[in-house]
Amino acid sequence: MSVREVSPQALAAELQGPPESRPVLLDVRNPDEVFLASIPGSVHVPLHELHARLDELREEFSGKPVVVFCHLGVRSWHAAAFLDSVGLSATSLAGGIDRWAAEVDPRMRRY
Repeated sequence: MSVREVSPQALAAELQGPPESRPVLLDVRNPDEVFLASIPGSVHVPLHELHARLDELREEFSGKPVVVFCHLGVRSWHAAAFLDSVGLSATSLAGGIDRWAAEVDPRMRRY
């Protein structure tokens, strides 16, 4: 299965665009990780809850591009593949929030 990925720099540029064209940011990390660092405006749904909350996600994200992120990009890749398989347009943030912190927001705490 092919999963689309977006670089942190490309995502940062998309987030500067008009509000109606910005993607939804979906954080699939665990709550303790979100406490350490987060991207403002992101929606938090831990990876293990995606299946159970699918109806909610379909309602909230239908027709919108979704960028999924985690710590390093592995969980988000799997989450994006799952969301694509159920009809939601999802992309994974390459390198996760760790790469985002290194390349876009160096003030962000890295762990």
